[in-house]
Amino acid sequence: MPPTAATNPVYKPPDGGWGWAVVFGAFISIGFSYAFPKSLTIYFKEIQEYFSISYSEIAWLSSVMLASMYAGGPVSSVLVNRYGSRPVVMVGGVMVSAAMVLASFGTTIMHLYLCVGVIGGLGLAFNLQPALTIIGTYFQVKRPLANGLAMTGSPVVLFTLAPLNQFLFDSFGWRGSFLVLGSIVLNCCAAGALMRPGQKNNLPTTNRKHESQSCLQKFVDLSLFRHRGFLIYLIGNVVMFFGFFAPVVFLAPYAKHQGIDEYSAAFLLSIFALVDMFIRPATGLIGNTKWIRPRIQYFFSFSVSFNGVCHLLCPLAPGYVGLVVYSVFFGLAFGMVSALLFECLMDLVGAHRFSTAVGLVTIIECGPVLLGPPLSGALVDIFGEYKYMYYACGVFMLVPGIFFFIMHYYNYKKLDEEQRRRAALEMKTSEETVQLKMSQDDETQHEADG
Repeated sequence: MPPTAATNPVYKPPDGGWGWAVVFGAFISIGFSYAFPKSLTIYFKEIQEYFSISYSEIAWLSSVMLASMYAGGPVSSVLVNRYGSRPVVMVGGVMVSAAMVLASFGTTIMHLYLCVGVIGGLGLAFNLQPALTIIGTYFQVKRPLANGLAMTGSPVVLFTLAPLNQFLFDSFGWRGSFLVLGSIVLNCCAAGALMRPGQKNNLPTTNRKHESQSCLQKFVDLSLFRHRGFLIYLIGNVVMFFGFFAPVVFLAPYAKHQGIDEYSAAFLLSIFALVDMFIRPATGLIGNTKWIRPRIQYFFSFSVSFNGVCHLLCPLAPGYVGLVVYSVFFGLAFGMVSALLFECLMDLVGAHRFSTAVGLVTIIECGPVLLGPPLSGALVDIFGEYKYMYYACGVFMLVPGIFFFIMHYYNYKKLDEEQRRRAALEMKTSEETVQLKMSQDDETQHEADG
């Protein structure tokens, strides 16, 4: 395991107080960031029919939104470093709201790509990164708990939005629903208002300027590409993300394709989110135990492989009951991966290089995040069935899961060897130091006797 990052000797996070209000704000902000693109899949079938487009073309909508959110992460980090979390989150909420309102007047699918995908995705990026960052300024000892509670916002918001979106569609159509969603997402502005800057951000102006100037350099730290653990994580994740989001995006459309009514199809997302809601903090608690923590990468490898197995078995699930069972196991697998995703990166590179690593990872991962769902939709267009899409996503998850198992076994073995060599070197240096000191003492005694 890497050494822990050095803490600020001047400022000590309060580990409570107003920090819990900040956690609540992060809960809302992170919840909308991750859940909003998934919840919009309720409208896909109707938008697809309205614009007479293919499955692949409608899948681009959520892909562009997710990819913009990932690609906007480094930009969001620079703005947070310069202005703080509060204004960035509030601006992000306004951007997503404006995107949904503008999209409600859309006349082509390209209009929706631009508004919902690009503008809305960037707005979500301005919600996600600041929320993750500010928790560290209020918590140190209780930070895992605070992060776990904040990350639970994603399944809670998805559990709420999935049936709400179906109700809004039945009442107002997709255009009217987008207008209402534009007002609902303004809650992110209220969440941002709770993110009062901690003392850690009250740095001298010269320091803030220096950090702002060096921030871009931190996000292009190419030395990470010589880090063995980082390369293992990056290679596996690039493959994994081709099949990570597509099964969520197509879950409700797949149910409707089987003749299941709209509300029951939407309820599958609620079941998925409910299981996800409870498994994330549970995974954090399990991962923090003395048995799992020293080899947490194996736990992550199992979680990724578990996702792949779920998707491969999904087409074999009979009827609505089968899809409910799949949603439960998919929620377990998805929640485990989501809870461990950033923790495993920090475990590999160390807390002191984590922000740099996240910047590089999000830039590179936005490619598979963007292409995954449309490629999966293309399989549906070609074969006219969803089962081949789920088979492909299963392979995209199972292969990196096995890759992680093998490569992390190799990495742990090399780390143990390096640790033993360091220990031997330190012991040898210590013995040489003792011998040198004894020799100097003998010389000093000899001179004194002479």
